[in-house]
Amino acid sequence: MGLRLRLPQKTSPRSPSYLLLCLLALSFFSFTALLFYKVDDFITQTKTLAGHNLEPTPWHIFPRKSFSEASRRSQAYRILQCSYFSCPYKPVLEPKSLLSDSVSGRRTQQPKCPDVFRWIQRDLEPWGETGVTKEHVEKAKESAAFRVVILSGKLYVDLFYACVQSRMMFTVWGILQLLNKYPGMVPDVDMMFDCMDKPIINRTEPQSFPAPLFRYCTNEAHLDIPFPDWSFWGWSETNLRPWDEEFGDIKQGSKRSSWGSKQPRAYWKGNPDVVSPIRMELMKCNHSRLWGAQIMRQNWAEEAKGGFEQSKLSNQCNHRYKIYAEGYAWSVSLKYIMSCGSMTLIISPEFEDFFSRGLLPKENYWPVSTTDLCRSIKFAVDWGNANPSDAEAIGKRGQGYMESISMNRVYDYMFHLIIEYSKLQKFKPEKPYSAKEVCEGSLLCFAEQKERDLLERSRAVPSLDRPCKLPDEDRSILQRLIQQKKKTTEDVRNMEMTRTERSS
Repeated sequence: MGLRLRLPQKTSPRSPSYLLLCLLALSFFSFTALLFYKVDDFITQTKTLAGHNLEPTPWHIFPRKSFSEASRRSQAYRILQCSYFSCPYKPVLEPKSLLSDSVSGRRTQQPKCPDVFRWIQRDLEPWGETGVTKEHVEKAKESAAFRVVILSGKLYVDLFYACVQSRMMFTVWGILQLLNKYPGMVPDVDMMFDCMDKPIINRTEPQSFPAPLFRYCTNEAHLDIPFPDWSFWGWSETNLRPWDEEFGDIKQGSKRSSWGSKQPRAYWKGNPDVVSPIRMELMKCNHSRLWGAQIMRQNWAEEAKGGFEQSKLSNQCNHRYKIYAEGYAWSVSLKYIMSCGSMTLIISPEFEDFFSRGLLPKENYWPVSTTDLCRSIKFAVDWGNANPSDAEAIGKRGQGYMESISMNRVYDYMFHLIIEYSKLQKFKPEKPYSAKEVCEGSLLCFAEQKERDLLERSRAVPSLDRPCKLPDEDRSILQRLIQQKKKTTEDVRNMEMTRTERSS
């Protein structure tokens, strides 16, 4: 029997390509699971207002976000695309890149900042002795909507609850543009922001440990730190463009008719249904002959359907007098009203934003009393019609003041506020675990088309000039301005009362 050699059967080795495909599939499913976990975690972290135990803005409801499986997948893709793939690496510029005597062959300039910048030091006084500690910031977190951390020129945002409309998006965009305008110059900082209307850090209650909370307005009774509001970069929900565009258009509209040909009445158009006693009282003054006023109700829902054609601000400069009335709190409308060059009648405001504190009665606006409101408006109109050159001059100075609050000055205010606040920090800012890096690409990725158009139009480019020079701290100057403002307002009120007594 012959020897039979048994050779091993020839087997095909497993192709490396199958292993690679299996590995890729496993990685894909693992990544997908991780991604959905991230989405769930993101949704859980993003609280609604109802879950945050804060008083809601009366004209906006904060429903809790719900996601179907389809929308969850869509949201997952969007978070992946916008949060992780939209912020390419960019080298950090040297901190002194814009502080040299010349940039690209041009001399840098440093104009003096307007006097309203003096309020920066006053706003930060409560932390002047103790500084801002981690404990201060964590206390502010209890009332904050989102946290902004700047590290080596990069921006990180930690979202706590959903802000009304697009306020947070445009505010964060504004901070990104500040980093673009002054690259390498904005220090590391950790700031808590709220996007609700009313200040809440009470000054009158005994507080040895006040929370440093930034928002869009403040008043004498509160310590909230005012920051330029979102509408300077646009307000998509009301079709408002970036501030420089809007102001230029309104100013041109104001030139269409001379002062003498403008209607000799006071004009207001807005929404009174915002839990505003002043606006509801103002609606009673809608009588041209009796009170010299034309008061119009604004229906934003109907205006939106018509593309806001009846709400163009440049078409609302046909009256010699325009009225500013606060809503639920302060209103962004003040800057647009004053831009017309009409004599602005400001009904005794309770709240102030960062620039309105620089306004002076009878200098660039006329103060109107909340006591006997309609009669106070009528007195202002009669005084203006009896003194047309003086009334026109007040209106022009008001318009000039708003022109001085250009976007360059808005960025400078933000810059100096952040600089002075960072000097008070007693700790080194760090990126919170739950914070996401935000850059122009990621924000534009999240934005809807209308929002994206406005954001693109409000881009800032690196400045060849240095920020304006912050005035030296001098509390006496501000105190004199405050006293002057009160005295002039009281003088106007006495003029009203004297006329009332004579006519009775």
